[in-house]
This record gives sequence, structure tokens and C-alpha cells, in this order.
Amino acid sequence: MTKKTNGYDLEERTAKFGEAVIKFCLPHKQDTVIKPIISQLIRSATSIGANYMEANGASSKKDFANIRYLSARKKLRKQSIGLG
Repeated sequence: MTKKTNGYDLEERTAKFGEAVIKFCLPHKQDTVIKPIISQLIRSATSIGANYMEANGASSKKDFANIRYLSARKKLRKQSIGLG
């Protein structure tokens, strides 16, 4: 079940955003320069919904803060080894 805020279903909106970005990227050529850019764009656009759903499932403020901390550490680790 998703939470609605002021009539906006953020889970649905973030899912539609991710889908729209994927559809936008599909017709573009995939050469050596463009392929990693498109890949990063899709990962970034779809991670918004995943992060929202994960944070939305937090049972307390402390749990929510811990999720955000672990997510930031994971992203930092990816960047330090050249994956993000």
C-alpha cells in the first residue's frame, strides 16, 4: 500500500518517471561515449523510486535515518571504486 500526500502518489509518480526515462533512452545510439551516460541516467532515474520505497518502509525515524546513512555509504563506496 502506498502513501498519498496531497493527492500525489509518489510511488506511482517515481515509477512513471523511471519508465519515461527508459523510453527516452531506448532509441538513442549506443556508442562508446553515449552508452555509459545512458546507463547512468537510467540507474539514477530508477533509483529515485527504489530509495523512496525503501525509506517509506522505515518503521521509525531512527530506522529512516539508518536507511539514508547506509544508502549514502553505499553510493560513496561505488564512487570510490569507479562504479557510480
